[in-house]
Order: sequence, then structure tokens, then C-alpha cells
Amino acid sequence: MPTLALEASAAKIWFDNEQMWLLLNDGRQLAVPLPYFPRLLKATPAARMKYELSGGGTGIHWDEIDEDISVPHLLMGHGDVTKV
Repeated sequence: MPTLALEASAAKIWFDNEQMWLLLNDGRQLAVPLPYFPRLLKATPAARMKYELSGGGTGIHWDEIDEDISVPHLLMGHGDVTKV
């Protein structure tokens, strides 16, 4: 895994109709298509905003929709690997 991906951590997350946006602690911004994560795609806007950052921002967790995302894996282009 590239060093910049390993060190990646999220400072802020927000959504539009098609993307999940992340502001990384180093200033980079990342947009991820919601279809990469079917649970987020199907969730209400309110449920999407009920996230917790873990591991200093290296992980994102949504208890209400049972979703966990690794920020370093997002930078490597990984989407959801589970079946919904």
C-alpha cells in the first residue's frame, strides 16, 4: 500500500446526491461515487450524516446502517466488498 494511502485520514465528510466527499487531514479532497457503497446509497441523508470517525480518521463507521469504510482503502479505489 502506498505511503500516502497509509497515512490518509478524514477530517470531514459530506454528501451530495451522487458522491460522498471527504476532506483529508492533509488538505486533499476525495469524491467517491455512492454506488460504491450500496448501504450509503440506500440510506437517508440524515442516516448518512450519523457517522463516527475512528482510528484518528482512518476509519468511518455508521452504526445505524452497519457500514464501515477504511479511508486508506478508498484512496486505493476499493468499494464495498459485501453483498447487500
